[in-house]
Amino acid sequence: MIPFANKFRKFFFLILFFCPVLTFAGGNESDSLTLLSKRRANKATLMSAVVPGLGQIYNKKYWKLPILYGASGALIYFIKTNDTEFNKFRKALLYRYDEDSLTADIYPRYTDEDLTVRKDYYRRNRDLSYILAVVLYSLNIVDAYVDSQLMNFDISDNLSLRSGGTLNYLHDGSPVACINFVLSFK
Repeated sequence: MIPFANKFRKFFFLILFFCPVLTFAGGNESDSLTLLSKRRANKATLMSAVVPGLGQIYNKKYWKLPILYGASGALIYFIKTNDTEFNKFRKALLYRYDEDSLTADIYPRYTDEDLTVRKDYYRRNRDLSYILAVVLYSLNIVDAYVDSQLMNFDISDNLSLRSGGTLNYLHDGSPVACINFVLSFK
């Protein structure tokens, strides 16, 4: 668990620095609902950047927490497992190539090429798991931001769409048949 924290310390502080800078930058809308929505989105984004899942709790999207923490737990498991296996095969290669006759070969039936292939396989999977962890962390932040922005989005049945035909006239006076679509907010 400690190597994971050491490797992502710089990334974590980079996100903590840039996330508030990016989310607080914006236009100069004076609508109170827009300002309230932006403040809410900024707060949810910052909360998710500091503690993953906290923005979802702030947005009252509790059902997303098991998905987020389940995926995080799976990625941590894969990182740890692949790192352990990578280190085993790396050490086996180092022991095989050292000049000390007292070191025992723990994989005598594997060739040097077999050990190298296995070492590369686990290193690649470990690195891919790290990348997926960063993607999951980023998606957590984006999800909190989008959810808080869409909190006041109207999805009620108070929207209506009417269509109909009409007759319009061009600048020279000739008539043109048109179709109108009217979207009403009740």
